[in-house]
Amino acid sequence: MRLISIALLVGLGLGHSNAFAPSTRSAPSSAAVVQQQPPSRTTTTTSNTQLFAEKDDDNSDDILKPKYEIEPLPLRVGHGFDIHRMAPLEEAGQPVVIGGVTIPHKDQKWTDAEGKYVEKGGIYETQLGVVAHSDGDVIYHSIVDGIFGALTLPDIGQVFQDTDPRWKGCDSSKFMEHACEVMTGYGYQIGNIDVTLILERPKVASFKPGMKENIVELLKTTPGRVNIKARTHERVDSVGELRSLSCHVVLTLERIEK
Repeated sequence: MRLISIALLVGLGLGHSNAFAPSTRSAPSSAAVVQQQPPSRTTTTTSNTQLFAEKDDDNSDDILKPKYEIEPLPLRVGHGFDIHRMAPLEEAGQPVVIGGVTIPHKDQKWTDAEGKYVEKGGIYETQLGVVAHSDGDVIYHSIVDGIFGALTLPDIGQVFQDTDPRWKGCDSSKFMEHACEVMTGYGYQIGNIDVTLILERPKVASFKPGMKENIVELLKTTPGRVNIKARTHERVDSVGELRSLSCHVVLTLERIEK
């Protein structure tokens, strides 16, 4: 089945990084904020045609169309993993976004391992943000990586390189939409997705329904095929010290019946 080419998805966005950012997301203020219900899914008006702007040196289209046959197996299994640093919001420059949901939170007890704000190893109470080239959405990145892996394609870092200005501050829902197009182009749909989100703070239990809704919508699947689990890291290493968050995803792709 013909894969929709990245080169055909492009057009207007190259060199205009503001076009990549979510249209309605904003960083939480330094004041303490408690959100009881997950916010509704943020939508953007920037199309994939605008985002995947063609470049003379862009080889990502070839990367997603290997010379070998991607055999039409009835079931494929993929695994994705992502990790990003967390830092004070003023340093990160963008909020914590997970599964397409911006996570408001009270000031958190972040461990200053380098002594930038307090003594080295001391606790600095602050609003947190994610340090990343794009928006740093670990769930979306892990799912995209899992889809590419299931199809025996290169990892997300090769397809959406962190040196490419097109992806600076990019809303990662665009990566999800493109991965869905690639998956469908090869004749597959989501079988099921199992997400394990790992972060110490902020707490995200109330936001999981919104994350799930976003995934279901972006990948054109159903709620009974998507699961999201979240756990802490028992205060161990950088995740336990609130200096990072990570995510594992296991998923299956099933052949679309003709």
